[in-house]
Amino acid sequence: MSTPPRRPNMNHWPERVDLAAAFRWTARLNMHEAVANHFSLAVNDAGTRFLMNPNQMHFARIRASDMIEVDVTDREALTGPDAPDPTAWGLHGGMHRLCPQARCVMHVHSIFATVLASLADSRLPPIDQNCATFFNRYVIDEGYGGLAFEDEGARCTGLFTEPRQKVMIMGNHGVLVIGATVAETFNRMYYFERAAETYIRALQTGQKLRVLSDEVAEKVAQEIEDYPEQDTRHFAELKALLDAEGSDYAA
Repeated sequence: MSTPPRRPNMNHWPERVDLAAAFRWTARLNMHEAVANHFSLAVNDAGTRFLMNPNQMHFARIRASDMIEVDVTDREALTGPDAPDPTAWGLHGGMHRLCPQARCVMHVHSIFATVLASLADSRLPPIDQNCATFFNRYVIDEGYGGLAFEDEGARCTGLFTEPRQKVMIMGNHGVLVIGATVAETFNRMYYFERAAETYIRALQTGQKLRVLSDEVAEKVAQEIEDYPEQDTRHFAELKALLDAEGSDYAA
């Protein structure tokens, strides 16, 4: 299916299309939370301007042209007709401004990641290849303090202390995933949910877990990081499926 013509006065069109595809697939995979949760993508070097979903619009019908562009240096944006959700302003604005590796930020309350975040011990042991992908590459937020307004957003941002940490298991809350592009970030979010599901279902058997050694887990994680184009190819296939169905995500 050919790409729809770019609408006038719509900047960052390819980025808008990618975000819209990510929203559609997140809903299809039942990783959304009604009309809550947010994805964002920085569009300037400082991270003070970013694209994100409109306030309380269902992921399943978001289109590229629906995306709003937010400027965190302009507080009047919170009172306009297209004002972003104030929790998205606080959490995503802080991430983009203060965490250089967070060009794209995806926050969801997906079922299995949220179950993991609800356990007293929210660590994800490397019991399979997907789980090993995240070995030493996540941080656990142990200090949930309510909705992610600006102070809470700044606190969460400060937990990313190493560049290789790209997932935050938000205790009592959900999961936040960061990356350089929409494709990379969505791919990471998808596989983290799969890994969390494997672990939770393994716990439900009540049997002893088969846990990989630290050495093997780190080897797997590095191999996955070095695997060429897996994230871009995955995401391209998801967009191709939407295109084949005649979806209006890119409108």
